[in-house]
Amino acid sequence: MSDRRKPFPFDQFEPAWQDRWDAEKTFRTPNPGDADFDATKPKFYVLDMFPYPSGSGLHVGHPEGYTATDIIGRAKRRQGYNVLHPMGWDSFGLPAEQYAIKTGQHPAITTTANIATFKRQLKSLGFGYDWDREIATTDPDYVRWTQWIFLQLYSSYFDEEAGKAKPVAELEAKGWTREQIDAVRLAFVHEAPVNWSPDLGTVLANEEVEEWRSKGHIVERRPLRQWMLRITKYAQRLIDELDPLDWPEGIKLLQKNWIGRSEGAEVVFTVAAASLPQALEITVFTTRPDTLFGATYMVLAPEHPYVAEITTAEQKAAVDAYIAACAAKSDLERGDLNKDKSGVFTGAYATNPVNGEQIPVWIADYVMMGYGTGAIMAVPAHDERDFEFATEFGLPIKAVVKPDLKWLAANGGHLWAEVKAGDEILKWTFTDLIEVASSKDPSLASQAFDYYVAQSANFSTAFGDHGVAIQSDFLDGLTTAEAKVKIIAWLEEKGLGKRRVQFKLRDWLFSRQRYWGEPFPLTWKDGHHYAVPDAELPLLAPPLEDYKPSGSPEPLLSKAREWVELPDGSIRETNTMPQWAGSCWYYLRYCDPRRSDRFISKEAESYWGGGDKPGMVDLYVGGTEHAVLHLLYARFWHKVLHDLGHVSTNEPFQKLVNQGLILGEDGQKMSKSRGNVVNPDDVVREYGADSLRLYEMFMGPLEQVKPWSMKGVEGVSRFLARVWRVAFEENQAGEWVTSSKIQDVPCTDKALLKVVHETIKKVTDDIAKMSFNTAISQMMVCTNAFTQAEVVPLNGFRLLLHVLNPFAPHLTEEIHSRLGGTSLLADAEWPKHDEAALVTDEIELVVQVNGKLRDKVIVAKDADQATVEAAALASPRVKEQTDGKTVRKVIVVPGRLVNIVAN
Repeated sequence: MSDRRKPFPFDQFEPAWQDRWDAEKTFRTPNPGDADFDATKPKFYVLDMFPYPSGSGLHVGHPEGYTATDIIGRAKRRQGYNVLHPMGWDSFGLPAEQYAIKTGQHPAITTTANIATFKRQLKSLGFGYDWDREIATTDPDYVRWTQWIFLQLYSSYFDEEAGKAKPVAELEAKGWTREQIDAVRLAFVHEAPVNWSPDLGTVLANEEVEEWRSKGHIVERRPLRQWMLRITKYAQRLIDELDPLDWPEGIKLLQKNWIGRSEGAEVVFTVAAASLPQALEITVFTTRPDTLFGATYMVLAPEHPYVAEITTAEQKAAVDAYIAACAAKSDLERGDLNKDKSGVFTGAYATNPVNGEQIPVWIADYVMMGYGTGAIMAVPAHDERDFEFATEFGLPIKAVVKPDLKWLAANGGHLWAEVKAGDEILKWTFTDLIEVASSKDPSLASQAFDYYVAQSANFSTAFGDHGVAIQSDFLDGLTTAEAKVKIIAWLEEKGLGKRRVQFKLRDWLFSRQRYWGEPFPLTWKDGHHYAVPDAELPLLAPPLEDYKPSGSPEPLLSKAREWVELPDGSIRETNTMPQWAGSCWYYLRYCDPRRSDRFISKEAESYWGGGDKPGMVDLYVGGTEHAVLHLLYARFWHKVLHDLGHVSTNEPFQKLVNQGLILGEDGQKMSKSRGNVVNPDDVVREYGADSLRLYEMFMGPLEQVKPWSMKGVEGVSRFLARVWRVAFEENQAGEWVTSSKIQDVPCTDKALLKVVHETIKKVTDDIAKMSFNTAISQMMVCTNAFTQAEVVPLNGFRLLLHVLNPFAPHLTEEIHSRLGGTSLLADAEWPKHDEAALVTDEIELVVQVNGKLRDKVIVAKDADQATVEAAALASPRVKEQTDGKTVRKVIVVPGRLVNIVAN
């Protein structure tokens, strides 16, 4: 960075203002019960997504959302709200543990150093956080309440009739056994296939697999005993209760798709084999029971418990090898990322319950135990994945649905069918068929379609639910909707199936084998698990001699034998909670961070969660990378706490805004490997914190993806320098002194007054709409008006400083103070615009001579035609064009223009 002279002395006054705000606790927010709390004020809770304090510190992409919330928080505070705007740290994490493995240093040391770096950087940007509310998930007091909330889940079950969580004590009172209660707890033990990394020594979430594999780590699938959270019980509520929230529709859709509600039927297929003493019943879930007559094979997940029983001796070696290969794949690789279909025939056959046909049973990695029953009936004519699989392995494809011709005629222009005629596959569009279906003889279309079905050995269509059953016995001729109803009724009558709602969402795997996480507050004795008493919380992990994984699934905490083995013969649970645990409820602790007897007081929860909206936090801003999991998990925990009476709101976050990514100057995502990361420390050193803040808001709409530009920062810095130079000028000694243009006089310039009040109105409205870039543009217009004015009325200029203050707090406070201000702008009431000043008494008219623009004139808004004509003819530029000519006509278009006809 250069040592050039600063265009204004930001390097001197920015740190000074930050020190003053700290010393005076300018942004401290009192709580109910505090002596200075004003209960008459409305509340506004604005929150940034919890940052993880990494060793590399902030880059310039991080402050974008923080600046937006800071602007809103500062404005709301000055508009009479009690504003809660806290900051803290999601400080458990695998990177700190990996550093501990390499160095032997306790991860708390690394974490503390990283937090100090992040905090210093945030303070250097002048954010108005209430640092008295600072929390970290690794703080023992915070761990205590995370563990306490886990025990609320452990001690609860989901009452299906009431549709909510209730204490398991109710079941104990009804005489339920320990085994029955354990089977319904919201926190339960399960043997689950997981992504195990032997060199990292822990289980990884599906979303973490690719990241750590790309860094060279091994990840494999294996079954482990794990703690799970029964989030699936809340699946329907998690969908239904999204609607009242002010979230982007795309994020709502992502959550709904992740939860994946499907209506359909469970159908029972039987598998008989010589090696089996009796036929096995295998249940499948299908959303299209109307296509049962088109099921030509069955697929089981490689982990399905019946695979070993039904596999024939001839196929055992191939099946075992395939199962081993699948163990190395993550769920993502097997699901959405799985483009290549693979599988193995078990040698067994299942009986299709609707027609008695024997269909082969395969195993394939695109079927997983976590969704449905771990088994599917394959209908390749009407399912893309099944079609690809059947094509790959030469399995039969039977069409049992044709398109509804009325719907096809209206919507089918883009539809297609793939027809295999001999060795040739034809992609056939329905265009001609649509034309026939729209004619006077739609039966021709039906005949044409039937011909293609009859002539095709393999057939695939893409017309969704808009179909009519064919080749389906008693369903023939029924629409898809009608056929679904009839087949489900038939299955239930025959005892071969039943109606069911299924969710793609799986229970939350909550165990990690790491050291650096919250220990589970549980013990084991005689094969049973028990809750640690509340009085013994927090349960903290002991220091270890080393943090290196053993390579086995045994958790790291198992090394601490004195800690694990208790005097009464019981042993502690040695798994730890995932990083998600602390970030599920941090917004609640911010409301009452020093409370020792509760995770949040009733009074604080009632006030900060108050209002007529279901969500507690009024505005939540963060990146789209948390669109599903963090938001889904936090909503789940909040709903459980609500059900148990601990919080009054039903949702954590009322309004959600996702800021767009800031790319490097090369247009690529910022990363160390690309060498395009911009450190905010460097920008602050060169241009000042206010320039960085203002530029991040001026780049474009908050939600858009935008490339970084140092030239853009320089441009915004020049704007702030112009604001500075409205107020100050340099004397011969190079000192900044008050400008001679600044005068403590009323503003009599109507045009200037109008611009000032237009600016107040627009900035106020734009902050509310989070349209920060257009607010800045208007303040630039206002600054230009002051720059061009011969006299700058002090009070008028202060109004600009007032509305610029949330964007550039250091600069505006410094100017305000140097011009005689004795109190902080941060504490001042927000200005209101004067509607009278916005009323235009004069208007500008275009003046044309013989249809060509020659000048513009200003006249009174209510001037009569004679006055307008006189003003236009008096223009020197007009006179140049009319001298020596006769003015034949003057045409006045009111409020717009004057056209003078002269020759």
